[in-house]
Amino acid sequence: MGFVVPSRFCGPPESGNGGWVSGHAAALLEPGPDKSVTVRLRTPPPLDRDLQVVHGENGGRRSLEVADGEHPVAQATVGAALAPTGIPAPVSFAAATTAGEGYEGLAAHPFPTCFSCGTGRERGDGLRLQPGRVAGGDGAYAAAWLPAADVTLETVWAALDCPGGWASGIAGRPMVLGTMTAQVASLPAVGEEHVVMAWPRGGEGRKADTRKFVSGTALFSSADGRLLAQAEATWIAINPSAVRPAGGSA
Repeated sequence: MGFVVPSRFCGPPESGNGGWVSGHAAALLEPGPDKSVTVRLRTPPPLDRDLQVVHGENGGRRSLEVADGEHPVAQATVGAALAPTGIPAPVSFAAATTAGEGYEGLAAHPFPTCFSCGTGRERGDGLRLQPGRVAGGDGAYAAAWLPAADVTLETVWAALDCPGGWASGIAGRPMVLGTMTAQVASLPAVGEEHVVMAWPRGGEGRKADTRKFVSGTALFSSADGRLLAQAEATWIAINPSAVRPAGGSA
């Protein structure tokens, strides 16, 4: 089975949005609502190119490898359910909209083409999430989201992706997704109000140019406060101009 990242789902201009790509890998594993999937991105995923997929096992769990010829792109492994602990209570859709008015990406964005949070995307094309700091939220961010008719598992992973980066300080140090573990219990209802909460979970590493940061994200239905999906992610500080697929242009 092939694996193609359409250019619509880019993050940086020349590579795939980490959340969408990770979600596509997860979808191929068909984990079900009671399992998580961990995806490790090995190199920026190329766009509009047929990548190779090999299914197997990792520690006795179903897994797959995605490669661009000799270049490894991603590894995904099915895991246990994520514990719903440490997740901030969701704010209202109105409060998330207000928080979005302070979205740091409106002033400066390292990747304005990003499918999830890019300011250069048209409405209906990208998600155009605007995660902003919640007043009195102890570092938590919130983004308001009205899912479109084409919402998929991949879209939900993309929505869980970038808000965690902004909560981890991407405005001050450009970063890309390194590893993401997510569990999607239910897809969001089309056209209804939802909120993505995001919060920093610390960092690791010593050198400023390779330091890693950890975030948590969660998707809630505003209608009844249900937790629909959650994720944990590790972010890697990078030079934005250097983010290109290892295999070159298609």
